[in-house]
Amino acid sequence: MGSIRNFLYLSTLTLCVFFTAGAQGAMAQDFSFYRIDVEGNKRIEASTIVTYSGLATEQVFGADDLNRAYQNIIASGLFESVEVIPNDNLLVIKVSEFPTVNKIEFEGNRLVNDDTLRSAVGLQPRRVFNPDKVDGDRSAIAQLYADQGRLAARITPKIIRRSDNRVDVVFEIFEGGLTEIERIGIVGNRVFSDRRLRRVLDSKQAGFLRTFVRRDTFLTDRIEFDKRLLTDFYNARGYIDFQVNDVNAELTEENNAYFVTFNVREGQMFRYGDVTLISKRSDINVEDFQIAISAETGDVYSPTLMEKNLSRLEARATQLGLDFVRVTPRVTRNDADLTLDVDFVLEQGERVFVERIDITGNTTTLDRVIRRQFRNSEGDPFNPRLIREAAERIRALGFFGNAGVNAREGTQPGQIIVDVEVEEQPTGSLQLGATYSGDNGFGVVIDYSERNFLGRGQALSFAIRSGIDNTAYEFNFTEPEFLNPELRFNLGLSYGETDNQGAAYDTRIMDITPSLSFPISEYTRLSLRGKVSATQMLNASGVGSIIDAEERLGRLNDTGFGFTYSYDTRGVGLDPSSGIAVIYNQDFGGMAGGKGAYSKSRIRTIGERAIMNEDIVLRGVLEAGLLHHSEGSSRVTDRFLLPATVLRGFEFAGMGPRQRSDSGIINDSLGGNKYTVAKFEVDFPLALLEEYGMSGGAFYHAGNLWDTGASGNGLLYDNGAWRHVVGATLYWTTPIGPLRFDFTRALKKETHDEERTFDLSIATRF
Repeated sequence: MGSIRNFLYLSTLTLCVFFTAGAQGAMAQDFSFYRIDVEGNKRIEASTIVTYSGLATEQVFGADDLNRAYQNIIASGLFESVEVIPNDNLLVIKVSEFPTVNKIEFEGNRLVNDDTLRSAVGLQPRRVFNPDKVDGDRSAIAQLYADQGRLAARITPKIIRRSDNRVDVVFEIFEGGLTEIERIGIVGNRVFSDRRLRRVLDSKQAGFLRTFVRRDTFLTDRIEFDKRLLTDFYNARGYIDFQVNDVNAELTEENNAYFVTFNVREGQMFRYGDVTLISKRSDINVEDFQIAISAETGDVYSPTLMEKNLSRLEARATQLGLDFVRVTPRVTRNDADLTLDVDFVLEQGERVFVERIDITGNTTTLDRVIRRQFRNSEGDPFNPRLIREAAERIRALGFFGNAGVNAREGTQPGQIIVDVEVEEQPTGSLQLGATYSGDNGFGVVIDYSERNFLGRGQALSFAIRSGIDNTAYEFNFTEPEFLNPELRFNLGLSYGETDNQGAAYDTRIMDITPSLSFPISEYTRLSLRGKVSATQMLNASGVGSIIDAEERLGRLNDTGFGFTYSYDTRGVGLDPSSGIAVIYNQDFGGMAGGKGAYSKSRIRTIGERAIMNEDIVLRGVLEAGLLHHSEGSSRVTDRFLLPATVLRGFEFAGMGPRQRSDSGIINDSLGGNKYTVAKFEVDFPLALLEEYGMSGGAFYHAGNLWDTGASGNGLLYDNGAWRHVVGATLYWTTPIGPLRFDFTRALKKETHDEERTFDLSIATRF
């Protein structure tokens, strides 16, 4: 019993001591200060620091309050260290202020200038230094280099202490090399080959021109863009279930390049099944809308074609004076026969009007240039599709780096305000360049252009082109929306001189050509033009009787008019793998001046089709021209000459009618009033050279040029003779521009034709 009592006694005593100590500890956590002192501050007022702490005198605080005060002062980002020391009724706050930034320097940067780097960092001179900001700036600079494909760039910040609590911040930069794409692979594709799909991608594999080519640099944003390109490519060909499941980017062992693999799922190709119109409004007759539907049963399904039909139907409603017509497509999937039945439902849309269109951010471009991209204006019924199309037109202008178009609720119910926010970008350029072709040799180009002249949306350009034996001056002015959004006005002025270019005489030719062009239908355009010209032949030496007689006519002035009709479905038609184009030019002249009345006709038809999963492109071209004088006769400066772009395998003016003496001293190319050319071409990839931007081609050309309308001794081939040429082409996309190498052999030619077995053409600006 005694032992039990002793145990209970000791236990009770222990608990009493424990609770007494706990009570004393709890009492020790309460503080009340009659004064708060701040020590160590030099730039920042003591009262400001006390305000940061959240403490005040003659109040009771706990330990949590003191800890919170400490955290508040640290969170201000102004102090390197903070101590909160309670001393009886006095609270002492000791601080050590962060230094101020004296200056910011960059070392080791060659590819990115200092101004660009300074715009990326948050630290500023005469501001408070903070290690967290330094780390953030290091990451920002690294990201700047990563955006340029330099993932190996290393940024090392150095802090140099100066007097008066100041520091210099120096970012030591190792820029590293470009992280390239060594190989692009595609997994899961069965219909289209890797080679064909790689041509779709914006990213390219690295080749031996990697020093100049930048599309072989690995960029995350570009990979995302590539995924969109692949999706659009497949969707446009009816593969509506296509998906990019994953993109795997794996670094090489040397950590200087990536192997990029796109994992895709193609799905099946779908075509349009039944296409019908349904009306849910009593005032709509579906027969009136049938003309607006271009999709037919059996056509390959395409989201682009669907969008076009929706736009055409809504435009048709506007033509018929029907407001608030909404067109909703209902698509029924038929997996059994791989078709999609589409019902275009015409129904009542919301009665919403455009209250106003607000435009901001355009410092140079006039409001009306942006506003005319909208096909609806204030007070018109609101149509979301028209707003989206206007946004695309604004971006397509090329005047703005960023352009956003958004709709929000208006000041009253049933009204919408359209906000347009744009960011201007440079639209003018002065370019120096070089050209080369077998016809004209080497030349230089000086070209000034302004795409947004005085902010009016007009285009202005002036160019000087000089070759070995020719010089040309060109001026062009374009008003893209003249009196009407679809009407384009252009004024062209040109003056050219030749100095014995393929002939024993010189020429001076001046043209003034105003024109108006406008679309007739979705794929058709018509251009009307007038023309005033002056042509002179001079300095003829050692020429035949025909050229001599034409040269003695001196300068001939001419006034006339003409038109161009074009129909082109290549790349924009219902089938992206095929298309046709027809371009017909008709000119009438001799209305005033020294030339007699004449007409000049030219037609060019082109048919293209991609086969073998679009790896190979077949092309057929038929060209013809006819110059007819009802009064007077033509000169060599008027007649057709077939350059290499029309018929390959011959020198400039190297085939067709000519006047030639037996001794060969006189050898004048005369051109012809009539010509016909048929061309059959095939373009194909070169598997081993594809990554270097090379592809191949082969062609067969047949052409005939005849009828000078003149007579004289030694006149040859005036009745015409067909020439047949075969050849091979190497296309090479290089950093200095697209090169084309043509190797030709004439299967049939005339004795005095001047053959060209090799031709190199280049056109570039730098």
